[in-house]
Amino acid sequence: MHSTILISGASQGIGLALSKHFLNQGYHVIGTSRTGEIKEITHDNFTDIALDLSSDQSIYDCGTYFKNNGVYIDMLINNAGIGPDLNYAKPEANSYRKTFEVNTTGTVLFTEAMLPYLKDHGRIINISSKMGSISMCTASCSVAYRMSKTALNMYTKILANRLQGKHVVTAVHPGWVRTMISGDDSSGRLSPEESATGIFDYITGDFENGSFWNVETQSYISW
Repeated sequence: MHSTILISGASQGIGLALSKHFLNQGYHVIGTSRTGEIKEITHDNFTDIALDLSSDQSIYDCGTYFKNNGVYIDMLINNAGIGPDLNYAKPEANSYRKTFEVNTTGTVLFTEAMLPYLKDHGRIINISSKMGSISMCTASCSVAYRMSKTALNMYTKILANRLQGKHVVTAVHPGWVRTMISGDDSSGRLSPEESATGIFDYITGDFENGSFWNVETQSYISW
């Protein structure tokens, strides 16, 4: 029997492509979206549930679902994220707060809520971005998005240290993907399906705990 994978932000883009790819490989997939309805997938091995990472209550309710239904997972893929200030030169108060609520605070608290339901030797995958790499940063735009991913990278390292020997944790740069995260899906080198294939190959292999992987270059990234 194949593993059960939990993917946040599964209603579109990379999350949707990942869900379909895992299903095609025979896995059981639980996908989250804000509405709890992912009509793009109709599969016997797929379950959709509601999750709003900016809501403490929603995170709690999601945990309650797992507890009440006795559901356990083999892998958590933290894919949900937003980028309202992508390509903007300066931060704006509301979008800055919202970005951190979803990309960092919500993702961290959701991960902590899911840990009791992660089987031994489980895997936690944080979909990050090379835009969160401090050593690679040469730009001055997208302040909130870059900072939120840098913070997520630090959580990846902290969690990897904490769970050493029990679970493995990694951050992944999915590549420059044609999605609607910045409001325009016409640019990008990779389709969501191409990115999903690269992510799948990496996270189902023997990756290094506490690592940061670039799907496009097939190499580790400097933090």
